[in-house]
Amino acid sequence: MNAAALSPNLFEAARLGDPKAIASLLATAQPDICRYARATCRSSADAEDAAQEALWILSRHVGTIRSLLALSAWLFSVVRRECLRLARKAGLAPDVDESEAEGALLARPEADLRLDVAAAFEALPPHYRDVALMRDVKEMTIDEIAEALGATRQTVKARLHRARALMREYLMR
Repeated sequence: MNAAALSPNLFEAARLGDPKAIASLLATAQPDICRYARATCRSSADAEDAAQEALWILSRHVGTIRSLLALSAWLFSVVRRECLRLARKAGLAPDVDESEAEGALLARPEADLRLDVAAAFEALPPHYRDVALMRDVKEMTIDEIAEALGATRQTVKARLHRARALMREYLMR
């Protein structure tokens, strides 16, 4: 979700429980949530359900989101979790034992693993990809990344954590 589309005042009012601000926040977030759900879920029905659930969770938990910058990452993680939950419920995504999956991943030939890691980087949304590349490939420090992006340390750390989680999820498929 594009945080620039939201005014900080609107977000703060929604965080404080203003019903009109919450409704406006939901209306602003809905198109991006629906688009991401359609790209992430396995079926259009699941995408609709995941988007609806994400909006409902946002309306209930907007007061717990610390900053406007954290909103988009939080929302997309909610949508992705809902898509995965719906796929598991339909029997389309098996429950995966993390240690087994990691072992199978590391047993693959190095050339294949390199291609998969490159594909995982490419699959990341740009704001996560940039942070992950700067940290894990260019080996920049958190402070250097924050300065380069004009972001706070906390934002960089959150994006890096999220990028690594998304890459892990991509590689475990």
